[in-house]
Amino acid sequence: MLGVLEELGRFADFSGRVLAAIPRASYRRSGEVLRQFERVIWGSLPIVVIGGTSVGLVTWFQTRRLLVTYGVEVTLPSILAAAVLVETGPILAGLLLAGRTGAGLAAELGSMVLTEEIDARSVLGASPLPTLVAPRVLACALAAPLLTVVLDASAVLGGMAAEAVAGGMTVEAYWQKSLLFLQLSDVIPATLKTSIFGLLVGLLGCWTGLNADRSTEAVGRPLPSG
Repeated sequence: MLGVLEELGRFADFSGRVLAAIPRASYRRSGEVLRQFERVIWGSLPIVVIGGTSVGLVTWFQTRRLLVTYGVEVTLPSILAAAVLVETGPILAGLLLAGRTGAGLAAELGSMVLTEEIDARSVLGASPLPTLVAPRVLACALAAPLLTVVLDASAVLGGMAAEAVAGGMTVEAYWQKSLLFLQLSDVIPATLKTSIFGLLVGLLGCWTGLNADRSTEAVGRPLPSG
């Protein structure tokens, strides 16, 4: 138990120092932040599009059967769009970002620890927090809402494609009914909250990589609890 609390305290201290370094990194290392942002976006974009489209298709097929039973299948576009844009989309985008980008950050920084590049930077006076960690964490926080928008759009288009192929509603009618239950006051906070997901993904990925043992298998193992 004491080991777990110690690790939590170390992670909290690490997170505080990274958050304090982000303003300076965004100003002095804007080029590195942009480069990491592009890496996160382009690296996660294919799986986000596929995941969003799959959610739209599966939700349409599973939900329409139930709605047809009660004769209210006309509400399917509204239900699907509201469910995806308000809750399912942000959560799924955060999970996909964690699986794709979080693991990549841990492996990248873990390899730097293994090759002693982190130690070399520290000796030369370049602390890894403002130079390596802060740009990556900021890039994840900025990329998460954009990936959420892409996933939401893919899900809605996936449902629309299913309706066009197997349903009886026109594309225009489907689009109009998709917006029936939605308000900007619901969609915008749900999308922006994924910045917190991205921030946590960046912090945890970098923390895991920097604290990995000096072996090729250490990144995939949980940290010792002490």
